[in-house]
Amino acid sequence: MSKPHQRVGSVSNAHVGRDFENVALKVFAGIGLNLEKNFKVPVGLHGTSKLHAFDLGCEEQKILVECKSHKWTAPNDNVPSAKLTVWNEAMYYFLVAPPGFRKILFVLRDLSERRQETLAEYYIRTYRHLIPRDVEIWEFDENSGEVIERSFNQ
Repeated sequence: MSKPHQRVGSVSNAHVGRDFENVALKVFAGIGLNLEKNFKVPVGLHGTSKLHAFDLGCEEQKILVECKSHKWTAPNDNVPSAKLTVWNEAMYYFLVAPPGFRKILFVLRDLSERRQETLAEYYIRTYRHLIPRDVEIWEFDENSGEVIERSFNQ
């Protein structure tokens, strides 16, 4: 059975996401941030809230993390519009999260050869108006293990 939206070489996209969360846990642990998976906090507006599970987080260290391992759409490096809608949703949840938390979008670094731009760079360029000032975007390079941090709270 053909699965055109499945990551090549993966069992399922859900597995890809879980594996990427595990990578993120290790990266954060390496800098002294011990986070837990499926971290729930109340989110909402106007005094009404509901629990929302962030991919990773910690009450003691006041951190919320959403992980996204999306790539440019193959084979032509097309913009993965539906996937970026999920990034916009993450921005909204960061916006309505409790005050005082550090907020990090942890994404896979994926370079478009055609555009000479990573998916995160494209997102920042085209959706900057939706990124709250206190959100950091961290790009993880799976080949080198390097993390590039981008902050907007200037």
